[in-house]
Amino acid sequence: MARRPTIKDIARRAGVSESAVSFALNDRPGVSDGTRARVRQVAEELGWQPNSAARALSGERSGAVGLVLARPAHTLGVESFFLQLVSGIQEVLAADRTALLFQVVEDIDAECAVYRRWWAERRVDGVLVVDPRTRDPRPELLASLGLPAVMIGGSGEPGPSSVWADDARAMAEVLDHLHALGHRRITHVAGLPGLAHTARRIASLNAEARRLGFEEGRVSSVTTDYSDTEGAAATRRVLAQPEPPTALVYDNDVMAVAGSAVAAELGIAVPGRLSIVAWDDSALCRVTHPRLTALVRDTAGFGRLAAEELLAVLAGAAPRARESELPRLEPRESTAPPTAAY
Repeated sequence: MARRPTIKDIARRAGVSESAVSFALNDRPGVSDGTRARVRQVAEELGWQPNSAARALSGERSGAVGLVLARPAHTLGVESFFLQLVSGIQEVLAADRTALLFQVVEDIDAECAVYRRWWAERRVDGVLVVDPRTRDPRPELLASLGLPAVMIGGSGEPGPSSVWADDARAMAEVLDHLHALGHRRITHVAGLPGLAHTARRIASLNAEARRLGFEEGRVSSVTTDYSDTEGAAATRRVLAQPEPPTALVYDNDVMAVAGSAVAAELGIAVPGRLSIVAWDDSALCRVTHPRLTALVRDTAGFGRLAAEELLAVLAGAAPRARESELPRLEPRESTAPPTAAY
């Protein structure tokens, strides 16, 4: 294994003391401009990079931020949302030469344990926190540790810095669309219970149903783990009811595609007897037949916004909530007026 160059190697090659190398590389006074330039040139020639662990122990930034995802690993394999989110985050961090430390854990307790370990080891300068909970222990924990954080998908209310999208307005747009088509029995196949955005979407669905005058019990939500397996199972259950829904709204693209497959297997025509809406648009929604009506948003842009906000917090910015663009509904072939006989 090739040995990493050290300050001693740079000092020997440049013909100066190790302390002079330290002054030059850390941009501190004590060496001439000529010496500083020569040291930096030698460091570049040798491929030297600062030791992030040593810098963290000395009180400097580690040059990394963290992201922990507390989701069952099997639900992440085909969901495009997080891949797009991370690509946007990485785009901003790479330009800032900041690394992203990513870890998947089983539950929120394990996530909190990771934060404590990262803080103790000085592994990261701050964290991006996803999936805010209705009862969330993480903001208080991170505040007690003094670990800077940005919540992704918050509600826009006062608290830690956050970036958020208006789930309530997006759900209202979906329900308005289906109501205008003539649907009066609608089921929302939601994501994980306990997530703040799941609660907001369910609350908005119920509020909009009352506003539009739906009969009691005609609009409902069922929760899942976001996987295609649970999305398909939920679809089978609701379609087996004596009065099944004429429209299904899924909280992600994977479940929507799985639901469409179940409908085809049961001989239920989409959109003739059943309309389908996916919360997040993706290539899956656009290549499925019929193409799925979906909420379209710039998920990578959402990630960029979150990373920019965390870098601002690390630079000393005060906590704030930044709203991303509102997802817009893209009607496609999977939604239409229900047949009168169904």
